[in-house]
Amino acid sequence: MPQNGSAFDRATAVTRTEGGGVRAELDPAWDVDPGVLNGGYLLGVVARAALLDSPHPHPVALSASYLRATPGGPADLTVTAGPAGRTLAHSSVLLSAAGGPSLAVQVTTATLGRDASDYSVNPVPEVPGPDACVATRTAEGGPAVGLARQIDTRLDPATAGWTVGRPSDTRLLRAWIRLADGRDPDPLALLLFADALPPTAFAVGRPGWAPTVQLQVLVRALPAPGWCLVESRSTEVTGGWSDEECRIWDSAGRLVAQARQLARVAR
Repeated sequence: MPQNGSAFDRATAVTRTEGGGVRAELDPAWDVDPGVLNGGYLLGVVARAALLDSPHPHPVALSASYLRATPGGPADLTVTAGPAGRTLAHSSVLLSAAGGPSLAVQVTTATLGRDASDYSVNPVPEVPGPDACVATRTAEGGPAVGLARQIDTRLDPATAGWTVGRPSDTRLLRAWIRLADGRDPDPLALLLFADALPPTAFAVGRPGWAPTVQLQVLVRALPAPGWCLVESRSTEVTGGWSDEECRIWDSAGRLVAQARQLARVAR
């Protein structure tokens, strides 16, 4: 699964320690706020740890609880193997950084194919091609730090009004996404993309950091090379909590991943 020379693969690499544990060096360049790493990036690190001893090559279901913000630097991952068979394998992974546990994840691995969906009520949205969408970064530059420098994001003009002072009344964002260095998508990259868009509150003119508390990601198929189309929407906001549902289609128009998260509403 690793692709030689990719910044994402280097940033999510894990190694075994002499005592049989797993260690990662979390890259601060994948943050969403100073000292706060992106949740999808962290899932990529966790999935690599879970795959070390799995009989299957792909993460297909992850349920993550974010215990506290995770900074860059060294991290230890404790992988506890669960039942494993010819079709699926299960494990739990606890990531500890900067003095204590910060992320707990249940991981299911399997072997994915490139088959089209047998049934779906979620057709790919009609969105202009990447070149006709709103770029939030370019190959030459972009924001000085953070996740936005690691991914190329092209917002659907229909959901990008907030970028020019015309917010919507609907918490909905769509964008084409790819890794900035051209690395093709795979199941690990889909974990990143599932948490790569800004909070949907941005669409209605309410920017701010909305920390994820719980995130579930389902990877449905191996994505085709090229851009992925990501759609994120919120259906409920109450009592300081917000939900977000995410769907990802590959360049062939196939639904390849879904996600759902619970987050605190940005102040």
